Amino acid sequence: MTKRRATITAVGHYAPPKVLTNAELEKMVDTNDEWIRTRTGVSERRILEQGATSDLAVGAIQKMLAHRKIEVTEIEIIIIATVTPDMFFPSTACVVQDKIGASNAWGFDLSGACSGFLYALVVGAQFIESGTASKVLVVGADKMSSIIDYTDRNTCILFGDGGGAVLLEPSEDPDYGLLDHRMYCDGSGGAFLYMKGGGSLNPSTHESIDKRMHYMYQDGKAVFKVAVKGMADVSAEIMQRNNLKGEDVAWLVPHQANLRIIDATADRMGLDRSKVMINIDRYGNTTAATIPLCLSEWWLEGKLRKGQNIVLASFGAGYTWGAALIKWSLENPTQS
Repeated sequence: MTKRRATITAVGHYAPPKVLTNAELEKMVDTNDEWIRTRTGVSERRILEQGATSDLAVGAIQKMLAHRKIEVTEIEIIIIATVTPDMFFPSTACVVQDKIGASNAWGFDLSGACSGFLYALVVGAQFIESGTASKVLVVGADKMSSIIDYTDRNTCILFGDGGGAVLLEPSEDPDYGLLDHRMYCDGSGGAFLYMKGGGSLNPSTHESIDKRMHYMYQDGKAVFKVAVKGMADVSAEIMQRNNLKGEDVAWLVPHQANLRIIDATADRMGLDRSKVMINIDRYGNTTAATIPLCLSEWWLEGKLRKGQNIVLASFGAGYTWGAALIKWSLENPTQS
């Protein structure tokens, strides 16, 4: 029997209009534009001034639906990858379902930090491949500004807000779509990147607030050392598993955490930087939104073409990391 394969049939992204530049951060913390750009690659990031993560998701979904030209009631499953849900419960997927009017869909949230979208994509593909569903909405969205301490120069320079969405459907050609994936996690890395406050371990109290436990913490040097190896290794592994060389890959779509990590991954894969999607300079690290945001921008610009091999790669808190190989099936918007 021919395998039923999941493929991306629509993309969309949303970035809030408010721009927070490095020059503005210089007035808030002890840092400077050159230091930020040379060490991270970030020049500016977007901030959602009003609203929540669900609003970022809805903005991306609406654009995606407009591209696909389908009714929202056709969506069967909604998976929201985020570490900044509107609330602990109901899930942000339920909030989004109501906001967009997807009355025939069920859904849930998935917490994989910066690997969240990739995890959600792989999970969503299982529903397609098993025949359980034919239209699965996968969203990566985070309002990172809601958990960032803007007196901590180690983290506030890195993160921004944004959302990206893709629609998964069965591929008409089994040679297209999600061809392979490798996912990993290592819980021993939890000591280096976390937010301690707010959960059942450390519920919200005056003490937890006074200790600033409701902001994310990152040991940058420790995380960088592991991330630069993890993301490069898994990207090389996905190529080796599928007998691909650098010239066979049209695009690397890396999580936008740090430009040096992205460059190291491309070097390991034997890719020129011209074949790497990079927008960290304009958005910073939007956590679960970075990969779908890249896909949407590059598709809209006509750079993603049917038949191209693209590798998605991520690394995030947990630690979580992984890579996926997709043969792109969505027609170029300038030709469709």
